[in-house]
Amino acid sequence: MTRVGLVGYGSAGQTIHTPVLREAGVTVAAVSTSNAERAEAARADHPGVEVVPGLEELLAVPGLDVVVLASPSGAHAAQARAVADAGLACVVDKPLAVDAPTAADVVRHAAGRGTPLTVFQNRRFDAEQATVARVVHDRLVGDPFRFEMRWERWRPVPKDRWRENAPAAEGGGLLLDLHSHLVDAAVQLFGPVVTVAATVAARTTPAEDDAFLLCRHGSGAVSHLSATSVAGAPGPRVRLLGTEAAYVLVDFEGEHHPWSGQVNADDEHAGWIYRGDDEPEAVAREAGSQADFYRAVAAALASSDPQAAMPVDPWDAVHTLAVIDAARVAAAEERVVTVETPSR
Repeated sequence: MTRVGLVGYGSAGQTIHTPVLREAGVTVAAVSTSNAERAEAARADHPGVEVVPGLEELLAVPGLDVVVLASPSGAHAAQARAVADAGLACVVDKPLAVDAPTAADVVRHAAGRGTPLTVFQNRRFDAEQATVARVVHDRLVGDPFRFEMRWERWRPVPKDRWRENAPAAEGGGLLLDLHSHLVDAAVQLFGPVVTVAATVAARTTPAEDDAFLLCRHGSGAVSHLSATSVAGAPGPRVRLLGTEAAYVLVDFEGEHHPWSGQVNADDEHAGWIYRGDDEPEAVAREAGSQADFYRAVAAALASSDPQAAMPVDPWDAVHTLAVIDAARVAAAEERVVTVETPSR
């Protein structure tokens, strides 16, 4: 069994990582949290777990195979370096850092210590993302030229959390939180982003809560990526336009949307192919589970080259942050910005 030390037991540690770790058959052996209520929750969720107050104490727990950072984003870079210095493999929840240069330094630091590092880009493993990838690969829409992906909600009264309140330098805002997923999804489908235009606004929170990125990929495709907390009518989750058809997906984990005519046909399908006035065709849902990420981590740790076998190349996360960095400049200066990804 792979033994995990989990850093942080807030919403990410308890409600996102814990279920997929359990599904993957991985043992949470230690949890670090200084919050008494969260400590009790960890003990209830993981019988026999060792609960410690901080990262330093967790790194001293014997027998850990990998440390998972489910802490606030602004702490990721320093904590990942500390894990590498302790000689342990590390999974960092996205984003890897708050900007691309810092993230690149973390990757180089881990490589210099010879410790495996990967990033929890869990949405790569969703069945929906796998389905879109098949639509692209099998040319079900012809040549794709525009990819639209949205993570839109109606939350006019914001939650009072660090994600909404912390400045970007400390990991707050939707660009680091949700666009880390959206950009990664687009890059997985169409390759690296070369230029970005963007609008970014803070309408209800100190950190940005409304951001739109127009990304041009080196492959020629264009991605329109939207994340907002103030969409009274959230748009379709995915709309992919091609030279022969369009693919539309609206259902996503029970979140509200107004597109009742485009709901999935049933649990075995995800989205629809449209060709003008022709009858739409339901698209078979691909298999996919976020637990596959941790299954792959466990397999990588048992391989002869753990870093090469990790499910997410940390340099992918560096490129995602370079896109986000460029988007901030593009929005502030109202221009198209070339993405400059730090070299390996």
